[in-house]
Amino acid sequence: MKSYKLNNEVEAFEFGSPLDTGALLEKGVPEKIHCNEEISLGKTTKLQFPLLPRDRIYGLGEHLGSINRRGRRFRSYCRDEANHTEDKNELYGAHNFFVHVKEQGLTGYFIDFPGEVVYDVGFQDDQKFTVEIHGKDFRLIKIPGNRMEEVVSRFLQVAGKAYIPPKWAFGYFQSRWGYKDLEEIKGVYERFQQEQIPLEGIYLDLDYMEDFKNFTVSKERFPEFGKFVRKLKNNGVYLVPIIDAGIKIEPDYDIYEEGIKGKHFCLNEEGAPYVAAVWPGKVHFPDFLQRETRQWFGEKYKFLTDLGIEGVWNDMNEPAIFYDEKNLEEAIDLASACRGKNLNVHKFFELKDTFANLLNDEDYHQRFYHRVQGKKQRHKDVHNLYGDYMTRAANYGLSKHLDKRFLLISRASSIGMHRYGGIWTGDNASWWTHLEENIRMMPSINMCGFYYIGADTGGFGGQCSGELLTRWLQFSAFTPLLRNHSALDTRPQEPYAFSEAVLENSRSIIKGRYRLIPYLYSTYMKAVENYQLFFKPLAFEYGGGYEEIEDQLLIGEEIMLAPIHKKHQSQRLVDLPERMALITVSEKATKITLAPAGPQRLSYDLDHLRFFLRENKMIPLGKSAANVSKLSVQELEVLAYVTDKAEHTFYDDDGISLENREKNLMKIIVEFQQDSYHIEVEKPHKELEVIRFTIIDNSGRIHRKSHEIKRKKSRNEPME
Repeated sequence: MKSYKLNNEVEAFEFGSPLDTGALLEKGVPEKIHCNEEISLGKTTKLQFPLLPRDRIYGLGEHLGSINRRGRRFRSYCRDEANHTEDKNELYGAHNFFVHVKEQGLTGYFIDFPGEVVYDVGFQDDQKFTVEIHGKDFRLIKIPGNRMEEVVSRFLQVAGKAYIPPKWAFGYFQSRWGYKDLEEIKGVYERFQQEQIPLEGIYLDLDYMEDFKNFTVSKERFPEFGKFVRKLKNNGVYLVPIIDAGIKIEPDYDIYEEGIKGKHFCLNEEGAPYVAAVWPGKVHFPDFLQRETRQWFGEKYKFLTDLGIEGVWNDMNEPAIFYDEKNLEEAIDLASACRGKNLNVHKFFELKDTFANLLNDEDYHQRFYHRVQGKKQRHKDVHNLYGDYMTRAANYGLSKHLDKRFLLISRASSIGMHRYGGIWTGDNASWWTHLEENIRMMPSINMCGFYYIGADTGGFGGQCSGELLTRWLQFSAFTPLLRNHSALDTRPQEPYAFSEAVLENSRSIIKGRYRLIPYLYSTYMKAVENYQLFFKPLAFEYGGGYEEIEDQLLIGEEIMLAPIHKKHQSQRLVDLPERMALITVSEKATKITLAPAGPQRLSYDLDHLRFFLRENKMIPLGKSAANVSKLSVQELEVLAYVTDKAEHTFYDDDGISLENREKNLMKIIVEFQQDSYHIEVEKPHKELEVIRFTIIDNSGRIHRKSHEIKRKKSRNEPME
């Protein structure tokens, strides 16, 4: 074992000869450090931690279940999992960072390993937390701290700052698998205009491609595509197409031909390109673990940027596999042998399961290989890096060809990818339980480094009701990524596809989201810059007394959410850890009232947004707009709950620059002085003209004030 420090607080222990996964920014300086953890080395390495009755485990990113991971088993192995039922222990991400909270302190751990890791968090034995690393070459990173945010911040300082999208990525996006042609996309855009619903963009699923081939556009169904992309973009609306991992095997298809010639594809045991099948049928998979392949594939995004595209979503990159030739032949042989036979229950289910198990059989991962640092590497051993490195390839190409910020999300991910793109939580369903899962999942993903995150609002699969869509929008209005996405053969899920009441409520909520964007963008950027969390459960801020409350979340330092996630409910129980102000926001109006600490019932209708503002805090709101390009900060409304003094730093920039952003850090100070409020604005935003304050005090009185920005005249202008 080698040991070293990454900085004064973060310790690293190296076992065997670990692969450099790229998850961490630096390796550190070797020195002797003692590893106190109980570690059993072998083909499968085991770490074991004792669990006392009050111990909690947080983290592990994209998994179902409670924020406190105790009492479950999880598998960190990126998987295309379409059925997010309660018992599933793996999804699309491999996020091996967790924090062990004990009565006497807390410690964070990151397992830097590209293959399978299994966590038994007091499931088999409620007094033991066992981690099984399926290999002997790995790094163990150990991070001490006194508070949860301190540990997470120290981890993120060695893992690197999160991806920063353009400001327009915080708008509302509509999506559907099944928008079959350009006319249908145009119809969606025009209907949003007609109904006066803000719209930032439309995601394009694989329907836009020619025969499901990457970096192609169907000329028949999407004629003059580039012209249409630019027309929408001139109106502040973006198209965001999908790219999948598999490359169709087809002579004269340039991507296929170049991949063969450049030796860019993963190999089978015999050294020929591995053949599997996904959407286009038989495909090869680019070997993204090769730097040359990442550069080659990244260059291909120029096909899209030349058409005016500034955002992409990478999908099916676990990678998902429908079948490979060996398993398909075996299934067909079995079916042929069963022809004409009288199948009993066992034989019938053998036949059925043989075909059902073709999809994403993990035997496939044993049959293809990568070239890693000049050596042949079985895919299974580095499986969790595949989606990560596909996204790094996309980031390389988009950065090069756009030279500005772009929207980039991926389905599969591992820690390290957080520096290159965001993630959505995959193929959820239109179930109330999945709305609740969405709420609980956000802090766990965020603490693993991912900030630009969200779920398919309304649910991807299943049949969404108008009530469910509305309640989901009320939560998603606060997530950085806001996308309404649905699957083929489900009911239409656009806000106007329901009743007039659902349309009106959705419009009001989406317009409310645009009012919140100045605050959400500012909070996002400050969180990334300062290695702070965007989302927190109450337990992170208020301690173990609130560990059981997992459907109330804190955002930044200012607000607390308490969304409704149950059917047919207009009220819910809320537990306030401290006095707060209850805020109601609709398209034009805001309302503020005082709420005492402790349990209480919150009424929450379907036509607005409600949340709580913490004491001595304030948030800025803007005016709603058709999209981000039309948002203005000339006039801001500041909502504040001030009992003595509140300070707020409002961050803004041009929203598109990659580096050397011209930052505006406006400081707003509200201080209670002799039964009135004194207001100061330092370094006012260059576009700001007036701030209208609505302040509530401890007695519940409302104070309204306007603060006009007075700027110094230039030298050539006379002073007033």
